[in-house]
Amino acid sequence: MKRFIPFVKSDPVVSVVRLSGTIASGGRVGGVLNDAALEPVIERAFSRRRPRAVALLINSPGGSPVQSALIAARIRRLAGEKTLPVHAFVEDVAASGGYWLASAADHIWLDQSSIVGSIGVISAGFGFQELISRYGIERRLYTAGRSKALLDPFSPQKREDVKRLNELLEQIHDSFIAQVKERRGTRLNGGDDLFNGDIWIGQKAVDLGLADGLAHLVPKMKEIYGDKVKLVPYGLRRPFFQRLGAQVVNDAIDAVEERALWSRYGL
Repeated sequence: MKRFIPFVKSDPVVSVVRLSGTIASGGRVGGVLNDAALEPVIERAFSRRRPRAVALLINSPGGSPVQSALIAARIRRLAGEKTLPVHAFVEDVAASGGYWLASAADHIWLDQSSIVGSIGVISAGFGFQELISRYGIERRLYTAGRSKALLDPFSPQKREDVKRLNELLEQIHDSFIAQVKERRGTRLNGGDDLFNGDIWIGQKAVDLGLADGLAHLVPKMKEIYGDKVKLVPYGLRRPFFQRLGAQVVNDAIDAVEERALWSRYGL
């Protein structure tokens, strides 16, 4: 109540936003992070109760580079408008797009076993042309536009298609590198090897400048803002029908894809 009483100093507030899950445009099972879903969460975190800072609890193996960029840009815009510092606390992993999110913070804090990095871009798929041929299935594909059937999984892989895909991946990779260099600046201490898609753990990541230190949310926020700091949580809620098990088939397929992302980091 004392925050409503004039001339009485209120305890400092830090908004805590949980960013846990894969990053995708939407429609997947479990925790999925995208800009549309997170917009009201992040907006509230920066606006309600006049916070002294915003803390991000990050646990993500990555996903969509576009959604990663949109979420990070929203965080930076609001941090500038509200003149608030942003702290990122990495739990198990902030890799690939997850690290893109972490780079939106002014300070990044890790557990001694947290995994960070994977500053690269990946594209994966399957080729089914031999399988369908074995069963006497003929692929019929008609296009207007020379590149319309780029990397069609039911046709033989073409060298020029792979070359074009690599060019596209390099463009996204360059954007990722630019984001990290802009946000981490002179703190980076690893040269171009930081951007080869490798990952690092705990103190090694700190030594390379990918993070600022080893720390956990509560003690670090008390150290900076005092023992009376109040941590106010904000996060996504799963839709009611999804909690009841709706869209079971789609969710099962997407769960496999999500599991594959996490398994790259032994999680």
